[in-house]
Amino acid sequence: MLVLRAFLIAVMLGGVSVAGSLPFVLWPQPAAAQSADTIVVEGNRRVEADTVRSYFKAGPGGRLDQPAIDDGLKALIETGLFQDVKISRGAAGRIVVSVVENAVIGRVAFEGNKKIKDEQLTAEIQSKTRGTFSRAVVQSDTLRIAEIYRRSGRYDVPVTPEIIEQPNNRVDLVFTVDEGVKTSVKSIDFVGNSFYSAARLRDVIKTHESNFLSFLGNNDIYDPDRVEADRDLIRRFYLKNGFADAQVVAALTEYDPAKKGFLVTFKIEEGAQYRVGTVDFHSSIPNFDSRSLRSYSRVNVGSLYNVEAVEKSTEEMQIEASRRGYAFAVVRPSGDRNFEAHTVSVVFNVDEGPRTYIERITVRGNTRTRDYVIRREFDLSEGDAYNRALVDRAERRLKNLDYFKSVKITTEPGSSSDRVVLIVDLEEKSTGDFSVSGGYSTTDGALAEVSISERNLLGRGLFAKASVSYGQYSRGISLSFVEPYLLDYRIALGMDTYWRQQLANSYTSYGVTTLGFSPRLGFALREDLSLQLRYSLYQQSITLASAYDNCNNNASNTSLAFNPTPAYIKNVLGGVDPTNATNSGVYGYGCYGDGESSLPVRKELANGATWTSALGYTLSYNTLDNTKNPTDGLLVDFRQDFAGVGGDVTYLKTAADAKYYAPLVSEIVSVIHLQGGVLNKIGNQDLRMLDHFQMGPNLVRGFASNGIGPRDITYASFGASGDALGGTKYWGASMELQMPFWFLPKEVGLKGAVYADAGSLWDYKGPTSWAATGEVNTKACPTCGLQYDDGNVVRSSVGVGLIWASPFGPLRFDYAVPLTKGKYDIVQEFRFGGGTSF
Repeated sequence: MLVLRAFLIAVMLGGVSVAGSLPFVLWPQPAAAQSADTIVVEGNRRVEADTVRSYFKAGPGGRLDQPAIDDGLKALIETGLFQDVKISRGAAGRIVVSVVENAVIGRVAFEGNKKIKDEQLTAEIQSKTRGTFSRAVVQSDTLRIAEIYRRSGRYDVPVTPEIIEQPNNRVDLVFTVDEGVKTSVKSIDFVGNSFYSAARLRDVIKTHESNFLSFLGNNDIYDPDRVEADRDLIRRFYLKNGFADAQVVAALTEYDPAKKGFLVTFKIEEGAQYRVGTVDFHSSIPNFDSRSLRSYSRVNVGSLYNVEAVEKSTEEMQIEASRRGYAFAVVRPSGDRNFEAHTVSVVFNVDEGPRTYIERITVRGNTRTRDYVIRREFDLSEGDAYNRALVDRAERRLKNLDYFKSVKITTEPGSSSDRVVLIVDLEEKSTGDFSVSGGYSTTDGALAEVSISERNLLGRGLFAKASVSYGQYSRGISLSFVEPYLLDYRIALGMDTYWRQQLANSYTSYGVTTLGFSPRLGFALREDLSLQLRYSLYQQSITLASAYDNCNNNASNTSLAFNPTPAYIKNVLGGVDPTNATNSGVYGYGCYGDGESSLPVRKELANGATWTSALGYTLSYNTLDNTKNPTDGLLVDFRQDFAGVGGDVTYLKTAADAKYYAPLVSEIVSVIHLQGGVLNKIGNQDLRMLDHFQMGPNLVRGFASNGIGPRDITYASFGASGDALGGTKYWGASMELQMPFWFLPKEVGLKGAVYADAGSLWDYKGPTSWAATGEVNTKACPTCGLQYDDGNVVRSSVGVGLIWASPFGPLRFDYAVPLTKGKYDIVQEFRFGGGTSF
């Protein structure tokens, strides 16, 4: 029985060689007669004999019984230090432990791997240089390497381990990899969907079908985890749009050898679409009025039943109840379906939950990010009442930080029944970015930018960015820094320092150089409402080519739009009219008649650099479903800036911008864009032309940059196109329909758009005269100052657009035809722009 028992132990452990002899030799005397001191160790080289003996624990009186010997054998095998362990009977009744030590790994190498670096593979396997060699571990490492390649989309990757014997019981371990090609998804199909098309559902999921642009991304690579996540995305999409019974029954995957790729099929049960019938509130907590939570409900009677709206309402109600002193209140929504009317009656039940407290918050997996950066995203701490809504909010905030590949918060029982331990499991990812970007637009010309940024600087959650741009008509340098938690409060402190230079182009005769900095504070008032306070201090100066500022009446200067001859300037515009006997200088334009830049531009140039010191704020309301490619929701920005806190200028500038996205039929999305602004004069100081609003295609497409609004027309009769002066008031309205090209794969990223725009810019209040020597001779001609067109004309246009979320960056092409315009507006029917980052 002793031999059989030892044999079974050895076989179960799988680490003892049984070839040639059994691990035990039966001795006639009872093992209890031996002591640990009588153990003889043979075959050991690196491991000390005393270390081997230490695994055999003597019982009372220093005697070894049979269970102690069995346990010692098991413990030695489990160390992984030995290839073989045998126990036998020696002379004088001694116990002999014969060991064969595992070899030591001299080096671990990889061959054939190009797509995955040595460093990544080394970090994933258990066999390490200078570690103990184990064939079982090597086999496990082989499977692990193959799994890593499967995660990257390569499913047929043979991995062959090679063991090279070296002197002194050492081995070299080499893993040879045959990477092959990526295994992509060749088709994605849906079964059971009738309300939403397959094209619309493909837009919801992360996995894409392989196409001619797939080499620029990896979403077409088959990943079972991503496919499983796509099941939940589809289900959440249906639940968000009123399908309360929707289920994704299965995600079937099949490898097609002919296509050399996977075929993915999602089986869906849609059910009926429901609307909200009634919304009610019940409370089982004494003295708690549940109806007072109605203002926190995002569920409205008559609207589509939206599970996400129910969840957000539940979270906000539970947090509000906690704020009112009901720390253990739990809000549980329930829904009663009316299958005939297709409505859901929603009831928010407020009950007293279990009195559970947080004993400890344990953070795991953060090797770089500091603990306090993670813990500050929680609105609760050790000792507080456990609140599931606050825990879910913390998990969502941690995911939104974009510091981690994955975030998961779970609970474990604490030291008593009313205590829980929160476990925060994280997997960090790279947070630094280096990008080189380039682009071209019809307004700014060619532009290139180099930037470096870090979202989690020093692991402290700080943001820093430096960028340099150089283009045909614009250049700049900017430095940005953000501390998201000022003094441990949820207040973001930001600082921007910048230098920008806008050069003269075909739309403006002058350039503007701006140097400044702007500190700001950001507050999250709610999940969808934020406030930013800012201070801006910047210097602006105008640059002007000598041809537009020479005042030399040079008839050979052909670069000017209107260049009258010196005789014309002298006799007609210079204040002396040869046909006028009194020589009263009726015309009186003087040097200003030399075809130069507009009077406000030249006056700004003469005044030199100007400092602006302004306080401002922006109030933002954002319910967009996606910030990059929205299809539903509302984004509203209201901003005001008051200049006059020191500096050289004073004004109050107010602007509002609202965009509303709504999905229509067949994946068509409507976009309504409304905007408006007012610039008010403060005190007796005149407004500068540079402080006015300048509008063009940003207000009404089909017009050039700065092509709308008041314009210098002093010499329009001579064919001269004066500078845009800007206005103090503007409004704009746009209606756009965006639709995919159904005959193209979603992954191509092409959408079409049709739109109609309308708007106006008017009420110029800048300088109109200047008494400088050589300029307008106001004494001879008081009415001969700046002449400009300032009619409040409604500009309108219709057009089509092509939107491409390309691998080279977002690109947009527009062709718009103006329907109504001002007499001196500048039309530009075609416009495009875009760029990339790599």
